[in-house]
Amino acid sequence: MKPTKVLMVCLGNICRSPLAEGILKSKITNPKIIVDSAGTGAYHIGNLPDARSIQIANKYGIDITNQKARKIKISDLEEFDLIYTMDRANYQNVIALTTNTNHRAKVLMIMDELLPLENISVPDPYYGGDAGFEQVYAMLDKACDKIINKLNM
Repeated sequence: MKPTKVLMVCLGNICRSPLAEGILKSKITNPKIIVDSAGTGAYHIGNLPDARSIQIANKYGIDITNQKARKIKISDLEEFDLIYTMDRANYQNVIALTTNTNHRAKVLMIMDELLPLENISVPDPYYGGDAGFEQVYAMLDKACDKIINKLNM
């Protein structure tokens, strides 16, 4: 059986998607589930996650310091089985890269796992101060619980 590959996507791949990747990886018990993250923008390619994301992940026993920011590629649409975006703008940016219905079906907003069809965005905490990172972590943790249950079915 081939692995199930999950991609987490935000704007710069330094705050939300690295947290989502780390949280989901921390919940995985099945070695056939592979998780990565990417950004729709090329602002931080090669950089570590934001220090505040690293700090909040560490607070919950998750190390994300091995991650490096990258931009989503067209080939990711073929390679990954599920692509979770953090907000509506990221969703639209990824959908714009799709070339067929199979690719489009893989692209979801992450909070739709928790609150289907409500189109809830995970707020970008980059400019919002440290409290925003706690809120983002809590949202992603709950969504990742749903995702791991879905993947373990």
